Amino acid sequence: MKTQDPQCVILLHGLARTAHAMKKMANALENTGYTVVNQGYPSTKKDIQTLATETLPKALAKCPATGTIHFVTHSMGGILLRQYLSQHRIERLCRTVMLGPPNQGSEVVDRLGDWAPFQWFNGPAGSQMGTGPDSVPNQLGPVDFPLGIIAGSDTINFLLSTQLPGPNDGKVTVERTKVEGMQDHLVLPVTHPFMMRNGEVIEQVKAFLARGVFSK
Repeated sequence: MKTQDPQCVILLHGLARTAHAMKKMANALENTGYTVVNQGYPSTKKDIQTLATETLPKALAKCPATGTIHFVTHSMGGILLRQYLSQHRIERLCRTVMLGPPNQGSEVVDRLGDWAPFQWFNGPAGSQMGTGPDSVPNQLGPVDFPLGIIAGSDTINFLLSTQLPGPNDGKVTVERTKVEGMQDHLVLPVTHPFMMRNGEVIEQVKAFLARGVFSK
């Protein structure tokens, strides 16, 4: 993909991860011709609202001054984007792919969110992603931008999977990745921690960024 109009892709990793988790995705998109901003943030140190306010402007400032802006997010990274867009507009926003987003929260947080080790490991933001009506994801409403979602249906964490009703990736059920207004939704046999490094996921991300639909 080589165009006269620059296309920037901002990558946002998930909870308790770093930008390194998105490195394979970043390399693949750079090789396709995109300008890539692989934005790290201190996911376990602050709440979702603060993280969104501090992280998104930094990432946007690294994109070229002209051209379209896309996002690829993993897990809580998608909630940061939705939180930011609930307060701000990104004028050049084009397409977004969310990987395993807890768009309706996660039952894992419902069951473990009050447990001290969970709070220590996941920080303030982790406890904000339950399935109740007052959780941050469930307060954000429908999306109004072109959004494709990839959900995982495989797991390496069988203990957490027992807390989740229905097909899931070990952290989020397939159903709870969905959000009103999404443009496309795809389920692949991948796990939550590693889906962003999966070859088929990467190819599907490239397909949606290019055409606005997944290859099915």
